[in-house]
Amino acid sequence: MSTVVYMVRHGESPKEGNERTRGLTEKGHLDAERVTDILINEEIDAVVSSPYIRSISTVKKLAKQIGKEVYVYEDLKERIFSPEGNRVADKELVPLLEKSFLESNFALEGGESNAECQKRAIKVFKELLDVFRDKKIVIGTHGAIMTLMMGYFDRKYDLDFLYSTSKPDIYRMEFNGQELVNVRRLWSVNNGVSR
Repeated sequence: MSTVVYMVRHGESPKEGNERTRGLTEKGHLDAERVTDILINEEIDAVVSSPYIRSISTVKKLAKQIGKEVYVYEDLKERIFSPEGNRVADKELVPLLEKSFLESNFALEGGESNAECQKRAIKVFKELLDVFRDKKIVIGTHGAIMTLMMGYFDRKYDLDFLYSTSKPDIYRMEFNGQELVNVRRLWSVNNGVSR
């Protein structure tokens, strides 16, 4: 038996607003329906999420369809880039990400480094692998923290990988115990269906 984790990056969300409370755009809601369509027959045992609304909203219909609740874990929230809790503009985020992936302990004042973010997230991730051993779990997540969690198990999941992902996105990770044995992308950017 193996444990399967479906990493579901949230759908499109508004460009402005608070990190915690930003929801999904109309396109984001439509894409969340497609996420549900892709995962509905995967025999999911549990649905967990970041506490941020856009992540919960991306996986909550799936959870409802399969009769599960969404378990929210605070430490699965996106990396904290700034102390104010507002979205960092793309023009500021790109150089911040580039420096962060070169220097894992780099952080803006009041923010969090890649190393700190990865440490808190991996603690939860490993607990989930133990609790749901040989089961299938969906994790509603975000781009940077998803990349850091995946990169913990395989360094090829780096900044270039993050830039290659979409909103939403789905990666099926298969584990033997705590060892990653396979990753497959299920989301197709062109049509949102399984490849």
